[in-house]
Amino acid sequence: MTKPVLIAVAWPYANAEIHVGNLTGSYLPADIAARYHRLKGNRVLMVSGSDAHGTPITVRADAENVSAETIYKRFHEGFLDLYQQLGITYDLFSSTHTDNHFRVSQAIFLSLLENGFLYTATEKQWYAPSQNRFLPDRYVEGTCYICGFAGARSDQCDKCGNLLDPALLLEPRSKIDGSTPELRETEHHYLDLGKLQEDVVDFLKTRESYWRPNVLRQSLGQILANGLRGRPITRDLDWGIPLPLEGRDSKRLYVWFEAVIGYLSASIEWANLTGQPDAWRDWWENPEAQTVYFIGKDNIPFHAVIWPAQLIGTGTQFNKHFGTAESGKKLTLPYDVPANEFMNLEGEKISGSRNWAVWGRDFLTRYDPDPLRYYLTTNMPETRDADWDWEDFYKRNNDELVATWGNLANRVLSFTVKQFEGKVPDPGPLTSLDEEMIKMVETGFETVAAEFEAVRLRSALGEAMRLASEVNRYLDQTAPWKEVKVDRAAAARSVYTALRCIDSLAILLAPFLPHTSEKLHGYFGYTQPLFGTQYTETVTDSLGEHTALRYNPAPEGIRWIPSQLQPGQALQQPLPLFKKLDPSIIEEERGRLGKG
Repeated sequence: MTKPVLIAVAWPYANAEIHVGNLTGSYLPADIAARYHRLKGNRVLMVSGSDAHGTPITVRADAENVSAETIYKRFHEGFLDLYQQLGITYDLFSSTHTDNHFRVSQAIFLSLLENGFLYTATEKQWYAPSQNRFLPDRYVEGTCYICGFAGARSDQCDKCGNLLDPALLLEPRSKIDGSTPELRETEHHYLDLGKLQEDVVDFLKTRESYWRPNVLRQSLGQILANGLRGRPITRDLDWGIPLPLEGRDSKRLYVWFEAVIGYLSASIEWANLTGQPDAWRDWWENPEAQTVYFIGKDNIPFHAVIWPAQLIGTGTQFNKHFGTAESGKKLTLPYDVPANEFMNLEGEKISGSRNWAVWGRDFLTRYDPDPLRYYLTTNMPETRDADWDWEDFYKRNNDELVATWGNLANRVLSFTVKQFEGKVPDPGPLTSLDEEMIKMVETGFETVAAEFEAVRLRSALGEAMRLASEVNRYLDQTAPWKEVKVDRAAAARSVYTALRCIDSLAILLAPFLPHTSEKLHGYFGYTQPLFGTQYTETVTDSLGEHTALRYNPAPEGIRWIPSQLQPGQALQQPLPLFKKLDPSIIEEERGRLGKG
């Protein structure tokens, strides 16, 4: 039975290029999961966009003396290019700087206000006399008062993961000019998390049985240990979403409050772009929907605590304030938040400022996309930090992609085209060995699926590759290239068995290796594609133009089922799926690090 699945992907700050740590942290696992669910026949909606209002954007804009919009649009275009090359298949990749997102965010604000979950209070905020303005939290760094980390932001410490009270930051300094800011009073709206705490805890307890331990530690664990209290959701800024209230012209919605609303606003934008204005409700007002949020560990508190609190606090009021037909239904709470840990590089933390990074678009100027997807998945930091190592990348490409999987597919197809007139041979009666081999691979549609459903993507890939190794062992035992000289019928039987297995493996591996799986699918003579196609679209609204990444789904018919390959099916002459790399790339790539 099919189900609606929302794949909600972290919104990248549009102020820097995307590196491999970002990719394996959220964007790639989201796409792998989306492709699996599409093959299963589920109704998938995968959404995200550029976070245009994040403070890092205004920091960079100030440094370059250009507008924040200029910065966001520059990097937004780069994101679209990378996602299309790598095959990150968003149904919609949009932006927070759209009229639709403004309206949705303001509707959430008004719903919370009406339901009594917002209040105003005067707080002390860092003010820079040298710049004559209040500083957003990310403009201020200092020492964490909890763990002593010297590079903490004033609102969150990336080392201990705690949300911080900016006023308690030790040794504060402005990121703009290094000056020491001072605390001055200003009035803001607060989200009353304390009032929502009981409901959030009850929600989290329903997820205890299957959420990852690191996510539960930073959500339920932190609440039970420290409790929740009000958190400001507005800031004194001129870039961002205005408050929908009279007399608040100098205030903007705080980016941490409105960026997570993007999952809802992007779903609504997608519905409007497809001419189905109410289609978003299938994911957001449907208790049967699974909404899965793919993020990095630094975003756990915002997605596992604050976003559920916003959704709970909104109640049934959203449609009223957004101006759509009231349904009387609450918005769907997260089903899962499978946050990944961090990826380091050659034993050191990735650093964009030092160019100690493997940048996505730069990588793709020298290598193909599927080897990148493969390595990042085999090395995915699902339960602990991982490390990109160029020697390991080289070995896995050659020993696993090329030797185990690519050569298996290529040699069997090439042999069949040459020896059996380019058609799947008639096997006659299968032996028990043949039947066991086919059955073993076909069980992968259950075992690999179980790993997918639990969002254990690394294990899912490992199980699929284990089955590929079993097919190689089968061929070592049956050796059809030798049998064909003495017993053509036996060779035909072995080749048919291997083709059936490879055809099934192409589906099992397709979410991870979509580009080469699509090629292999064509070599088998299929004309209907496994997946749909990506394209960009210019969207115009009251804020101007923005470019969105869209996705056309594949035609109906391809499903997560074992091979139905029939004798006589015409095959195409294959080309190698993967390139064998020279060991010289290890030192060449290491030599590029830290230079720029």
